[in-house]
This record gives sequence, C-alpha cells and structure tokens, in this order.
Amino acid sequence: MSTKDKFFETKNTLNIQGRLLSLEEPRLMGILNLTPDSFYVGSRVSEESQWLHRAEQMLQEGATFLDVGGYSTRPGASDISVAEEKQRVVPAIESLTKEFPEALISVDTFRSEVAEAAVDAGAHLVNDVSGGLLDEHMFATVGRLKVPYVLMHMRGTPQTMQSLNQYDALLPDICRELQSQVEKLKNVGVKDVIVDPGIGFAKSIPQNYDILNNLGYFKRLGFPLLVGVSRKSMIYKTLNIAPEEALNGTSALHMAALLNGAQILRVHDVAAAQEVLTLFKALKR
Repeated sequence: MSTKDKFFETKNTLNIQGRLLSLEEPRLMGILNLTPDSFYVGSRVSEESQWLHRAEQMLQEGATFLDVGGYSTRPGASDISVAEEKQRVVPAIESLTKEFPEALISVDTFRSEVAEAAVDAGAHLVNDVSGGLLDEHMFATVGRLKVPYVLMHMRGTPQTMQSLNQYDALLPDICRELQSQVEKLKNVGVKDVIVDPGIGFAKSIPQNYDILNNLGYFKRLGFPLLVGVSRKSMIYKTLNIAPEEALNGTSALHMAALLNGAQILRVHDVAAAQEVLTLFKALKR
C-alpha cells in the first residue's frame, strides 16, 4: 500500500436496522453455501440441522456475519432459476434468524427478487457478486429495503467472467467501474456500502495477487473493504493442491489482506481466521 493510500477517509460503521456496527476492528463473515456444487465441498450444507449446526459453530468461533448463498458463483457454475434460489435461501434464513436472533445474516445473491425475499425472511444485508450489473432492479430494491450492500467487482456472469479479465490498468479500471456503481447507489439512497474488489471474479491469478497487495488503493472509494480469498484457486493452484488442503495458504493470505486494509474477511474456516485476527490485533498493538 502506498503512503498516499493510507490517508483516504473511510466510513467505519454500518447502520444495520438501527444498530450501529463498528468496523474499527476487522470482522469475520462465515460462509454458508446452500448449493450442491460450490467449489469447496466442506462449505456445503443442505439440511436445516446442517446449517444450524454450522451457524452455531461459526458464531461461537467469532463470526459477526453469516453469509447465506443459494447460487454457486464458481467459474462455470450451472445457472438456476430465481424460484430455486429462493427455495434454498429463504427457509434457511428464517430458521437462522429464529435460532440466532442476534446474528447478522447476509444473503449472497445478485437477484433483486431473492434479495427482497431474503430480507423479508430476516436477512440484514445483501452481498451481490455482480455489483448490480446482472439485475437492473437491485439498487432500487436495496435502497427501498434500507439495508447495507456489499458492492463486489465482477464482469460478465459466473459462466463467462473468466474470459473478461483484460484490463488497460488493473487497479484504476476496477476502481473506476466500482465508482460508477457507487454513484448509482447514492442516487437511490443507499448509504451503507461495503466494497469488495472481487478476487477470483474476472481476474487472473496474478491479477488477484496484485489486488491483494494493493488493497489500500480502493480506500479512495470511502467505504469499508471486504475480501474473499478463502480456499480460492489463487491459493490451491499456486500451491498445486486441492481446495480441501488450502487452509494454511488461506490463513497466510488473510493476514496479508488485514495488513493491507481489509475490514471484513469472508471465510469458510472461522476458527482459523479468528486466530489470524487475534495475531493481527496483537501485531498492530
């Protein structure tokens, strides 16, 4: 991170239905995949007993957020209908909010209809991998629902994104594309935005490392930064291992993300990430 990137003023609180959440210290977002084909088998849950057990474990281990997704966004993943996605996420969110009323639930979707159904079921924020590009109604819906919004950078769709990683200048291009969406969000009254530079989405592995090494560049957008590197191909392909073997590499990159300005880590393994977070806090003290 360059010296000048340290001095951009970043919003460090989220208004979540009247509850102010501080991001002065980094937070963890635990992943709950309600999909049969997400890239990491260990993250998949399909029955109520499974997602309740996993959610309880993640919350006990230190997760602030639970990110519930019903549509696999791994490269080349199969498309599913809106109805099927809602059938996956709505019952899970209803049971999670009933069982863990203090937990903050995020819905991982790029569809406004799913986002609205999820918030009606109890979700507190929307995590949109498409940054509003795949559903023209998403921003207006989030503005009306008055929930925080994770604006992630992506190009194309999960089926096409890996062919769209040509940039004139990687960091300025991503920042410019995110800024364009930020302006649209402001115009519909969305005030609580979290920026995710989209590691693994329309990016090559070297580009992913460039982004991670220069997270501070995105501070100029003025919003908290979320980073998702957990068990991704930038780790397991670099190390020539399987996603199931990528926990150690994930922890290494989680520390890199924190040192470079990440305020939320989206993770599969909360206990391990919490250890990284504890060591990061000790290091900064």
